[in-house]
Amino acid sequence: MNIHIANGRLIDPANKVDALQDLFIQGDRVVALGTPPQGFVPDRVIDASGLVVAPGLVDLSARLREPGFEHKATLESEMQAAMAGGVTSLACPPDTDPVLDEPGLVEMLCFRAKKLNCAHVYPVGALTTRLEGRRLTEMAELVEAGCVAFGQANTPIADTQVLLRAMQYAATFGFRVWLQPIDPHLARGGVAHDGEVASRLGLTGIPVEAETIALETCLSLARLTGVKLHITRISSAAALESIERARAGGLDVSCDVAAHHLHLCDMDLGYFDPQCHVVPPLRSQRDRAALRAGLAAGRIDAVCSDHTPVDDDGKQAPFAEAEPGMTGLELLLPLVVKWAQEDRVPLADALARVTARAAAIMGITRGGHLGVGARADVVIFDASAEQRFTRERIRSQGKNTPFLGLPLPGVVRHTLVEGRVMYDA
Repeated sequence: MNIHIANGRLIDPANKVDALQDLFIQGDRVVALGTPPQGFVPDRVIDASGLVVAPGLVDLSARLREPGFEHKATLESEMQAAMAGGVTSLACPPDTDPVLDEPGLVEMLCFRAKKLNCAHVYPVGALTTRLEGRRLTEMAELVEAGCVAFGQANTPIADTQVLLRAMQYAATFGFRVWLQPIDPHLARGGVAHDGEVASRLGLTGIPVEAETIALETCLSLARLTGVKLHITRISSAAALESIERARAGGLDVSCDVAAHHLHLCDMDLGYFDPQCHVVPPLRSQRDRAALRAGLAAGRIDAVCSDHTPVDDDGKQAPFAEAEPGMTGLELLLPLVVKWAQEDRVPLADALARVTARAAAIMGITRGGHLGVGARADVVIFDASAEQRFTRERIRSQGKNTPFLGLPLPGVVRHTLVEGRVMYDA
């Protein structure tokens, strides 16, 4: 199908485009910007007047809950959520059941996702078998099956010798390693940021040092092995400072932050709101301010949704017993736009964190931009309009978010995947 997207504000951070410019799609590719190619006859014209036309979002952490947790969400429901959120490419962490540590499981997930013809799914393979931190997985076979990186999700490797061997093996073959820094001993039993709020509520705290000590270990081993290291979902000012010091010392390391950490802090726990129980925990107001400033300055490379759908039974429990996680696929764009508006960050710079930069971290070249010849993954949205997310409006099977009922900017009007219109508001 030939599609002409007319009269929109085209923002393509990868190619430094931010202008009123038409976009022309033929089949599954972008064929021209500005003026149509010779002989181009559109089958459909989408009037994007007053709207932003941008590359489809690239999400670095979205749990789809398959296989094994279909009572929390299904691939079908989460793919529809991705389309409603303008997310056209996403990385799936390995903490499924069974864990993504076998090529057959990865191939099955990729096959199921491809059959749905929605977002492109890029699995992150388990770094160790069953995420137990003892024996390395067959990384080469997992890459052949479709994995773009290797990690441990929220399960840290306690044995640093195993972590060293894993990084050495990954570095030998150029595989990417994505790690969330958590010291399993300092974080043990904790459910909230170790601060005044947790003390007042009587909740077991997780100190910032649980993040920074594990982070320093990861950075030291990365320097020793030369592995391609990405630090996922940092939550504190101290962690950002550690990464900055490592970069100043010549280490090539990237990092991302979850969208909810840009807007929430431990004060938002209120009276034990289980919707605010997440891993890593919501930190202090100072940490939140540092993360926002670091993202604006480019010190944090990308924003992810950290999408973790949880069923009602998992959240309707006392805070310490509630299952951690927030739904986020449909909230990624609104929360990034809200941050950009509040901190006066140019919209093109904000979108770079969820398009071009995220695609570079994932190692995909066909997504995250709208240059001629690029895959026609497009989101068209109204940056000025606001919406209120309700349980009925959220397409994800998980309704677990503290943002319910709050006005959020950035309303998706259309989502295209490989030139197919997959969502029309």
